[in-house]
Formats: sequence, C-alpha cells, structure tokens
Amino acid sequence: MNYIKFTETIAKLLRERMGVDYEVKVTEVTKNNGVQLTGVVMMRKSDKISPTIYLEEPYRQYLAGVELQEIVDRIVELYREQMKDFNLDIDSFKEFEFVRDRIFHKMINYEKNRKLLEDIPYIKWCDLAVVFYYAVEEKFMGRASILIHNNHLVMWEQTVDELYRIAQHNMRQSMPELLMPMQNLVEEMTGVKLQQTDEIRMYVLTNRAKLNGASAMLYSDKIRELAEWLQSDLMILPSSVHEVLLLPDDHEQEYAFYRQMVEEVNTTQVDPEEILSYSLYRYSRKKAEIEEISG
Repeated sequence: MNYIKFTETIAKLLRERMGVDYEVKVTEVTKNNGVQLTGVVMMRKSDKISPTIYLEEPYRQYLAGVELQEIVDRIVELYREQMKDFNLDIDSFKEFEFVRDRIFHKMINYEKNRKLLEDIPYIKWCDLAVVFYYAVEEKFMGRASILIHNNHLVMWEQTVDELYRIAQHNMRQSMPELLMPMQNLVEEMTGVKLQQTDEIRMYVLTNRAKLNGASAMLYSDKIRELAEWLQSDLMILPSSVHEVLLLPDDHEQEYAFYRQMVEEVNTTQVDPEEILSYSLYRYSRKKAEIEEISG
C-alpha cells in the first residue's frame, strides 16, 4: 500500500472508530524549512481546537509489519493523551494579557522559510529569522505550541518589537540558557564517561529544555563570559535549531574547514526540519556582539 492509500485508509478506519460525533480529515502541514508532513485531525463538534497526529511514523510502522488496527489504536491513544494537556481557552487567547506570559521565540533559516515568513511576524538576524510562538501548556513549551501569525498581532494590537521584548523576558525566565562543554553533553547522552582532554575546547549553547535552543544566542550572557575566560573571540557553528557550538576563533583552521563540517553534519546528521543554517558566526569580544562570518 503506498503512502497516499495508507493515509486514506487510516482516515476511514478512524472515522469508523470515533463515530459520528467526530470529524476526521487528512491535512498537509508545512513545517520548518518547507518540510511537508501529512497529518490527521480528529475533532468533536464541540471542540474548537485539536492536535494534529502526523502519519509519517505510523506509515513506517506499517511498512515494518504493524497491523492497521494496531496503528489506529496507537493514533487514538496518542490523540487522547494529547487532548488531556491540549487545554486552550480560545476566547481568552484573544486577550493579550492572557497570552503574554507564554510567548517565546525561536530561530529559523530565512531563505528556506521565505513563504512562511510572508504570513508571520519575524525579526531578521544575520541569515536567520526570529519567529514567535505561544506555548499552549507551559510544561510543554515548544512541543504543544501555536506559531504566531500576523493576524494574531492585529488581534492583540501589538508590534513585532513589543513581541520580541516580551519573548526575550519569557525566555530568560522560563527557558534560561545552558552552556556546557561538548564532552559533558556526549556523556549525558551516552552515559559513557569520557577521558579528560584539552585538545578540543568546544561548548554547546542551548536552553534548559534543549528545545529550539539556538535562540539562546539572543539573550546569552554566558557567551561573553566564555570569551573573556578563553581570552578569545568565539566561532559559533550552527548545529541545529536546538543548539549551537562554540569554540575559540584562534584561526588555526581555515573557515572553509568549519563550513565543510557544518554542511556535512546538516546533510548526514540533522533532520531537514531541524537544520538551522550553513553559515558560520563569530562573537567579537571587541564589539560584544555576534556577527555572520562572510566569505
């Protein structure tokens, strides 16, 4: 069964399972970097909002031999779990005072998201764009969220600059930056204790949730502190939308080497939806700011 037939079959089985009180429809969703995903939405007539369950992973499970009815069971279970926490008061959402404490920002690639940026407020930053989202539930932050569109700004009577100011405050409060040596992150992810080495002084900058953590560059104090401690400008390598890598800009390697490294990681290690950039950045101690490395 090909993917299109699979989505149609899953929707049919879900309609039979959920009954006449639910509307079930398949929808195409454009995610970050123009990645197209197919999802199914199940909505009761009394509901105003419902999570989208994406079907790419269920299709992989089907190709691996999982029965259709079991896949339907899993989708229904996932839908019910998400609905428990997907608590949004639509009427209150229209009031800015209700939403302001849950407005956050993230960074995405400008060129890869030109179409999306036509419809959402953003601030250009080097070759990236700072965009904004509303966290439906604070404990989920970016996981259960609503991307803020231009019509939301009109409804709230707010400007992009004010949105950025509020998001910066909320990020510092709820998503504080996290800077750690690369070695510590590898040990945390693998559970394997590595031998201490001074050969590579590389650090990871993200946020406490390790979600959309590249935007920590916008409010980081630790970048300046690290540069002063190392007595060096810092090169910043985009790892993904979730984190960036910092290392001394000691000019021992040509920038072309690092560009090639970033390109290889993006091509082989990062999901297309999570690619941040192919560019290099530098924190200048003299200017106390981050700039894109040209050339």
